[in-house]
Amino acid sequence: MNNIAEGFERRTKQDFARFYDQAKGSAGEVRSMLSLAESLNYVPKEEAEALQRKCETLSRSIGAFSASLLRKAAST
Repeated sequence: MNNIAEGFERRTKQDFARFYDQAKGSAGEVRSMLSLAESLNYVPKEEAEALQRKCETLSRSIGAFSASLLRKAAST
């Protein structure tokens, strides 16, 4: 969320898209930490898997929006 907020304050669509890419990377980090939390028995397997699926969905949405911003920036 902070990456997206910071990107929103940037001047160009390319900058905004770059911060969306960073947010997408952060979603990947969360999936990695969920895997670790599961393996250390901090989070039950079913809960970790459900949260990982949500992160994957969010990551795809972030990627699609970032690509859309870049296409718009290229056409202007």
